[in-house]
Amino acid sequence: MRCVLVILGSVCMMAAAEKLPAPRLIEMSRHPSAAFREALLASLGEAEVKKGTAVLGQGPDFIWAVESREAPELFVDDAPFAKMTRLKGSDLWFTSGQLKTGQAHWFHYVIGGARFGGRNDVPAFGADSYEHPGVPRGTLSEKRVHTSRIYDGMQSDYWIYVPAQYNPATPAAVMVWQDGHNLADREKWRAQIVFDNLTYEQKIPVMIHVFLDPGKVGDKAMRSIEYDTVTDRYARFLLEEILPEVAQKYNLRKDGYSRAIAGLSSGGICSFNAAWWKPEEFSRVLSWIGSFTSIQWHPGELDGGNVFPFMIRKQPKRNIRVWLQDGSEDLENNHGSWPLQNIQMANSLKMRGYDFHFSFGHGTHNPAHGSAELPEEMAWLWRDYDPGKMQQTYEMDPAEKDKPYYRVKIYSRE
Repeated sequence: MRCVLVILGSVCMMAAAEKLPAPRLIEMSRHPSAAFREALLASLGEAEVKKGTAVLGQGPDFIWAVESREAPELFVDDAPFAKMTRLKGSDLWFTSGQLKTGQAHWFHYVIGGARFGGRNDVPAFGADSYEHPGVPRGTLSEKRVHTSRIYDGMQSDYWIYVPAQYNPATPAAVMVWQDGHNLADREKWRAQIVFDNLTYEQKIPVMIHVFLDPGKVGDKAMRSIEYDTVTDRYARFLLEEILPEVAQKYNLRKDGYSRAIAGLSSGGICSFNAAWWKPEEFSRVLSWIGSFTSIQWHPGELDGGNVFPFMIRKQPKRNIRVWLQDGSEDLENNHGSWPLQNIQMANSLKMRGYDFHFSFGHGTHNPAHGSAELPEEMAWLWRDYDPGKMQQTYEMDPAEKDKPYYRVKIYSRE
């Protein structure tokens, strides 16, 4: 009998130590027990709890935990949040609450008057970033490898995501995503889930998604050369090599009205760059934490992305629709200032009357904010799309016309 009790006890402890989703932990927290403590540490990570960086969320529901001898105060988005509860007989404190979905958040603690722990870039995914019952899944192809002529033997991996609603008899819209391996992972940014839900809800058209990775020439990584160089070379690579190859298997629309391009960091400037040089081929742009900086600037020889805000102001207006996303804590290095350059981009687009949206949060150089708002971004980019058309003149939203330019306020110094 004693052996049976030992075995059963082990099973119970194993069950308690399983990683659980935030709603289940929140439910257990109403009647905290030893099992709750084990589940909390297993789910949030004991090391993270000690460092004050532990948080777990699902939809709007979040739970935090931290180890402290004194009562910690939790601040979320720089505002006092819910009071924390001490788990009896321990230095473990926890609390839960709801956050606005479709964006990223940040938090920290104050313990004994001193700031402790915390994290930026905590995404709160909305409903369309989770699987919906009855929504059919699209299909992800196997990895394919392309050998380029334009980039002299460069080899690039890519994947193709096809929605369940795709009909080979009907040409489909196209969206090209840079750093494609990130989207090939269904859970990482939840992009495939978003595509399935929005296509089913008819918030975006049926489209073929091309997840394209930067290439290599031998051992030489080509990402920055492809993405950060301000010429039409990458756009030609897509138009003359990648899309014709994809079109051998899928029936694609050929009008720029039905093509979008997206990326993050250097992939963000890459996407804008392709549309800038070829607006008749790519008319919709999504940029997360775009690197509109001097990474590939060679003075007197080649422009870098740092010139784009001024090119927008002084060159003929392109017929493109642009969503920019960045955060105040983004990079600052010898190539430039990511936050300031994105603000410059937004003001330049506004000055010239572009159809644009600027989403600016508190985040670092991280995809959390962009991925959290992906359903909104996609619906905005493809709003009013009419498959019966082949072109549209994009106009600034009237609500944007009445808003002021973005301004900078110094907050990190006296």
